[in-house]
Amino acid sequence: MALFQRKAEEKKADAAPVAAPTGAESVSDVLRNPRITEKATGHAEGGIYTFDVSPVATKRSVVQAIRSLYKVVPKKVRIVPILSKARRNVRTGQRGSTRGGKKAYIYLKKGDTITIS
Repeated sequence: MALFQRKAEEKKADAAPVAAPTGAESVSDVLRNPRITEKATGHAEGGIYTFDVSPVATKRSVVQAIRSLYKVVPKKVRIVPILSKARRNVRTGQRGSTRGGKKAYIYLKKGDTITIS
């Protein structure tokens, strides 16, 4: 009757604490590149900067990335999905779609700036 035998519980040594996965591996994976468009440059004059971000990025991970890369604390972050659109090749007529993704609007306090080179 092995079902009713009590065995001494073995305690296993605790491993090093593992950080919870955030979805993106590092800061450079969160912020892909600045989004340079006519609308984005107009917003930049008002202290709102636009970046393409990873599809798994969160507001908190974007804030951490901006803090570490640009040494600026954002006032607010908005993340907006970029929808994929159906397109047709002009030469062959084949149908396809553009790539979707995410973009983030970073709002800064007056006087704070981000230099994008």
